[in-house]
Amino acid sequence: MIPGQQPETAPKQEQSGMGGISSAGSFAPVYDAQKRPITAGGFVDSGPVVFEDASKSSGLASWQHVMGTKQKKYILETDGSGVGLVDYDNDGWLDIYLVNGSTYDALSGKSKAPHAALFHNNHDGTFTDVAAKAGVTNDRWGFGVAIADYDNDGWPDIFVCNYGANRLYRNNHDGTFIDMAVKAGVTLGNWSDGATWGDYDGDGRVDLFVSGYVHYDLDRQPTATDGSVPFSYCQLHGIPVMCGPRGLKGETDHLFHQNADGTFTDVSVKAGVADPGAYYGFSATFVDVNNDGRVDLLVANDSEPNYLYINKGDGTFEDQSYVSGFALNKDGREIASMGLAVGDYNNDGFVDMLITDFSDDFKALFRSDGMDNGAIGFSDVGDEAGITQMAVPFVGWGAGFPDYDNDGWKDIMMVNGHVYPQVDEHDWGTTFAERPLLFRNNGNGKFTYIPPVKGTGLATVTSGRGAAFGDLFNNGKIDAVINPIDGPPVLLKNVSSDKHHWVEFKLIGSANPANSKPSPRDAVGATVYLTANGQRQRADVMSGGSYISSNDSRPHFGLGDATDAGTAEIHWPSGQIEKVKLPAPDRIYTIREGAGIISALCAGKPCKADHPAPAKRRP
Repeated sequence: MIPGQQPETAPKQEQSGMGGISSAGSFAPVYDAQKRPITAGGFVDSGPVVFEDASKSSGLASWQHVMGTKQKKYILETDGSGVGLVDYDNDGWLDIYLVNGSTYDALSGKSKAPHAALFHNNHDGTFTDVAAKAGVTNDRWGFGVAIADYDNDGWPDIFVCNYGANRLYRNNHDGTFIDMAVKAGVTLGNWSDGATWGDYDGDGRVDLFVSGYVHYDLDRQPTATDGSVPFSYCQLHGIPVMCGPRGLKGETDHLFHQNADGTFTDVSVKAGVADPGAYYGFSATFVDVNNDGRVDLLVANDSEPNYLYINKGDGTFEDQSYVSGFALNKDGREIASMGLAVGDYNNDGFVDMLITDFSDDFKALFRSDGMDNGAIGFSDVGDEAGITQMAVPFVGWGAGFPDYDNDGWKDIMMVNGHVYPQVDEHDWGTTFAERPLLFRNNGNGKFTYIPPVKGTGLATVTSGRGAAFGDLFNNGKIDAVINPIDGPPVLLKNVSSDKHHWVEFKLIGSANPANSKPSPRDAVGATVYLTANGQRQRADVMSGGSYISSNDSRPHFGLGDATDAGTAEIHWPSGQIEKVKLPAPDRIYTIREGAGIISALCAGKPCKADHPAPAKRRP
């Protein structure tokens, strides 16, 4: 326990989780030495400096997120929006897509809609918003974003989840996009929150999963005063707040299979992922959890059991949410799951999951237990890993497993912010704007909390929502971009003082690999194992996750002090396995399926002295 944070009474049910129920107990407020709530305090004078706040110097602070009113009277105004890291112009540098919300006046046509931002990376530490020129302003009430090259033309495309019709921005290869959502058949029409791309049937074309949140009627927004929702779902500590999601009708999820002509067919029922209970879906990710070479599907549900759908290889999925242990936390409770991070933090070859949730509850770290009698299993080990107690006062959203110090062990980062602005009016030991949390992986299954040094990035206090993690400056260090609600974005630049080595990979799948089925061009769904420095690490090419966001799709590996970059073993979506000996560390290698290394970047520029090694193919 954090000093001063002991349950006031035996665990009791208390309203939290945006209308959900928490039975973790009622915790005493936690304050720092200056009597500030720990969610916006706890700063130290000295210590390891991991991030600096580069929001202003980068140019990102010129843009502003807007979602409804400051009072947050209705749930539609509270979820916030996602971040997509995408090299939209194929110049080798990550650009940043920031989804925006909207206002009621904009929806009714009384005012101009807030626009999404597409920040082009200028290669000098600055970014320029080109959303209007690129045609990706969205101009709708936006939530999540998922990035993938859906048409296999070598250029990444952008899917945006909205309240109302969704957008599918197809890349025109000239710095502009065109919205294909209507023609493609993926608009839907009520409240889509998160999305993920993955080739679940192995035909070489990525398919699209969209999580639904609440079935929402803008003309009859839920309140306790009119009796449409019980007051118990519209209060916090007895104080009236916005209602939901409990007590509201949920919106079902959708799986869209991509046809050969670029259109999509809703196969949710046929595939077994139709979400008949209409759970409140947030973040989702396609990833191979049981190591059978097929992408499975993870869905984080708010105040409902989470979903784990295992791919059966015949176009359908089996719901193993409960039997796997992923549906509920260690206490057998559903939690207000919001963020979903996926990564192999203990280097055992199986992916693990981190779930962020509401305050006064425990964030869940689902460690893979591997296979048992043909089934995958998970255990919630957040307590023994050392992450739950510090995180209890925080409302968690975006989450990731960035190896921030490149020591070969994936660390944990959580982005936080409350949903009720009313908390600032009461002495509850919490705040609407909160700081992020960082935990260093000790390499033994446990994590160490990294306190925020005054004036550094970890001391940035904002009401965070979406977050994405990636190497924005091509220097091998993982940075973070946060999309706070009703505020400017935050760019946390990794300035860790470690001198550890690293490698990253841009993978290009083949439409015609030898003796095999095709892979998607952007290799989404691929798994890379790197053997170096006495370790075997894993990283996956994924779309979606964190909190309704899309991270850098390039698998990244820290090497510690090793100067031998080791050998990469790539499990392509086609089923092909290739081994590639890496010439040197501190490179971003581009590898084409069946051809090995075709290029390498050093500090963002072509390497001069590297000689690519031929790939070894294994059927």
